[in-house]
Amino acid sequence: MGSIFSLDGKFFSFMSKVADLIILNIIYCFCCIPVITIGPATTALYYVTLKMVKNEESYIIKSFFKSFKLNFKQGAAIGIILLASAAIIIGDIYIMLSWETKYKFIFIVIFIFLLVMWLFVSVYIFPLLATFDNTLKQTFKNSLLMSIRHLPKTIVMFLLTVLSLLLIGFVVQLLPFWFLIGFALLAYTNSIILGKIFKLYMPPEEEDEEVREYNNL
Repeated sequence: MGSIFSLDGKFFSFMSKVADLIILNIIYCFCCIPVITIGPATTALYYVTLKMVKNEESYIIKSFFKSFKLNFKQGAAIGIILLASAAIIIGDIYIMLSWETKYKFIFIVIFIFLLVMWLFVSVYIFPLLATFDNTLKQTFKNSLLMSIRHLPKTIVMFLLTVLSLLLIGFVVQLLPFWFLIGFALLAYTNSIILGKIFKLYMPPEEEDEEVREYNNL
């Protein structure tokens, strides 16, 4: 029983991780205040949580700002592209809902499909940017292809993300939770799944003929 509450026990290990997630979440929320920095902030968030999942992270703040600075340009560009495209798709759905035409249903289905694809890409793109060095175009392409290739896991992360967005939007009482630890906890949960997926595309220590290259998804 005493070992559980020792400094090396499971309880203190768990509480230490919770404390790290709280610190990470507060930094993330602060760095998201200028809308243009949401992309690099989310990239930095996943950079840290992916390392936490592998028990490789000791310096939360230092690692966060290291990734934030390193991926600022690409992260900001991705964030702007995603926000703009989401606004267009949601705007089109809203217009279609009030548009009286026999093709209304078809257009709504198309735009909902595009919105789902947008969410699929969004789940992968910032973690990919945090993990792999690639061009902007290739990062978008790999995000889409990887989301389709690992569809069951993508659906799990998709549902987690959508449920979280709905809770943020409709349950005001939970806002303190999200500003305290919610975003980091969601990223950490997704990182458990993403870490296993990304491992498939990491080159082994000793190269062989069956190495799968990330650029050739």
